[in-house]
Amino acid sequence: MLDRDEELFAYELVFYRQGAGTDADTTLLDGVLSGITDGAITRLVRGNRAFMRLPRSLLLEQTDVLSHTPRLGVIIDPFQVRDAALLQRLQQLALRNCSMMLDLGDLDPSAHEPHGPLEPLLRLARYVRIDAKALDADTLAARCKQLFERGLGVIAGNVDDHVTYGRCKNLPFHAIQGRYLLVPQQIEVPVLTPSRLSLLRLMSALQENNAGPVELGEIIRDDAVLSYKLLGCVNSAYFALPRQLKSIQQAAIFFGVARMRNWINTMALSSMDDRPPELLRAALIRAHMCEKLAHGMSTEQQDMAFMAGLLSLLDTLLCAPMEFVLSHLPLAPEIREALVEDRGPFAPLLGQIYAWEAGDIQSAQMQPQNIRKMAGAYFAATQWADQVYSFAEQRTH
Repeated sequence: MLDRDEELFAYELVFYRQGAGTDADTTLLDGVLSGITDGAITRLVRGNRAFMRLPRSLLLEQTDVLSHTPRLGVIIDPFQVRDAALLQRLQQLALRNCSMMLDLGDLDPSAHEPHGPLEPLLRLARYVRIDAKALDADTLAARCKQLFERGLGVIAGNVDDHVTYGRCKNLPFHAIQGRYLLVPQQIEVPVLTPSRLSLLRLMSALQENNAGPVELGEIIRDDAVLSYKLLGCVNSAYFALPRQLKSIQQAAIFFGVARMRNWINTMALSSMDDRPPELLRAALIRAHMCEKLAHGMSTEQQDMAFMAGLLSLLDTLLCAPMEFVLSHLPLAPEIREALVEDRGPFAPLLGQIYAWEAGDIQSAQMQPQNIRKMAGAYFAATQWADQVYSFAEQRTH
């Protein structure tokens, strides 16, 4: 969920429930509870605000755990207004300053007075979420205004395209949530700004002529800021190197040219300051996940998988069609095929990542062992992306 300045407002955490019945409920309950108490969830969201839809049993029995983690909020649903025991627990949570978001997404879009019966929940909630896609422009504006005027933070949910986003951005929404951020806008005549053209020239130079360690150093020699950030990143405690690397050439020799080339591309993209930071993080996470999911392929293919993931949001980052952007880059055919034609060895890897991002695990027909593999790859990717981005944001003195 991003605020009006396209900065992060909060995450929504979606838990996967495997199977059915009491055992599945117990497994889910234990997993959620342990994730809260051992701090894994807090680390995953980097201490930012996050909302979760929790099992009824956890809300009834573990109120104290939630009240001790103020950055974790609870999503509540309209039907819970009829649950007297749960309503009492939610009142206790509200008194202990737990953030609650009432999800109004399932309400009848045509109802004239949809919020009246929900007054007990509205008094407890700090935020409400409405389904922006299900409402026409006039109804969306009216409901947003009505909820905003009673002092609630209103979240626009299900904003999965730029048309819906356009209806929301001038309304008093506290934040906007949806996949619109990952979807490129349709632009008839793409225009690349000088800074974006410069970025593409750098990325093109890195791909041309099979550059070695010396050539990589020469390519970014004149970009002191990029060199400073890159060396700071590779010498950080995250990589725990046995000795400090003092030049791009040394780093390319130590890590390998292909990997260093990928990291230069990564740092260059991460330094874009005119796009939402969460979009840049998403590109970094995709890159790392794609590389990890390519485990078992050759080293060269793993490096290409990284690039396929990193460039999978290049059209959205540069606000230009993918084919147009890639025409400026001399990429391997396998990368181009995955990004433009959805085929080749890396297309299935990207497909798994897209399904994971959307929480669409069941329709993707992932086996339990694959879900665990994806979870591990995702968690590792978030840690890596945060490390890289922390250096990309630095300013030289």
